[in-house]
Amino acid sequence: MRPDPIAAGLLVGYAADLAFGDPRRGHPVAGFGNAAAALEQRTYAPHRSRGVLHEAVLVGGVVVLGGAAARVRPQVPVVALATWTVLGGRSLLREAAAMHDLLARDDLAGARVRIRHLVGRDSSQLSPAELARACIESVAENGADAVVSPLFWGAIAGVPGLIGYRAVNTLDAMIGHRSVRYREFGWAAARLDDVANWVPARLTVLSIALATGSPAAARRVLHVVRRDAPAHPSPNAGPVEAAFAAALGRRLGGRNTYRGVTDDRGTLGDGPDVDVEDIDAAARLHHRTAAIALALVVGGRLVTRAARRRMRRRS
Repeated sequence: MRPDPIAAGLLVGYAADLAFGDPRRGHPVAGFGNAAAALEQRTYAPHRSRGVLHEAVLVGGVVVLGGAAARVRPQVPVVALATWTVLGGRSLLREAAAMHDLLARDDLAGARVRIRHLVGRDSSQLSPAELARACIESVAENGADAVVSPLFWGAIAGVPGLIGYRAVNTLDAMIGHRSVRYREFGWAAARLDDVANWVPARLTVLSIALATGSPAAARRVLHVVRRDAPAHPSPNAGPVEAAFAAALGRRLGGRNTYRGVTDDRGTLGDGPDVDVEDIDAAARLHHRTAAIALALVVGGRLVTRAARRRMRRRS
């Protein structure tokens, strides 16, 4: 059997992200964001139909580009490059390590500024414990969004899946929030991101449960997710953050303030509130979770591919 170029490319691209992180300059995602902002000047209106048009043009254009890239041979380097480009695991953990160092040095002012690289909540009045919680919740949620989800869509659809998903997720970050400007225009971006992340978020929960290394602990993770995730306003961040809380044996969630509006995220998990030392534990959990998710999506692709070949031989 010939090696599967998409599976191989995902593995190489994942390793590249671990080794090098995001490109420091000329990142294609940043270029896409600039193009989206420029297009918004022409498409914006406070109506859902305009947001649907904006989403369709940008995501559709990226998927078409990905389809063209998928015809380039050899395919392994193309998939690997796309995977490296869209993954954000190394950069996420770099920010978490920086937050740990700032809080460990009692640099509260620096930590309040640095956390803005990870979360959109107002940070000017956050305590050290609240900053640690914000950091760990970001590691949980963005570990799903920036690692597991692109790997999942890459395994499903190759290069179009990888860069198409990153376009969806980037647009949600840009216009998917409930501000006055984007309440209607960003509706399509937010809903499509919810749909794109629904299955990967549940795959992340499964990976977190397996990462505990104990059947009893895994069952506890699944129990806490069923019990606590519905209180979270996000259908995807809620299960992932609840699973992280259970795996760490800590409590996440609570009230956050975004642009002057307070949002109650519910109580996720049991045990004490997180503190600065839990950031390192969260980073280690992310490493295990991402590796397990990679194994699951690549293994699932290879098993499906083998099954299809057997069916073709029988027909």
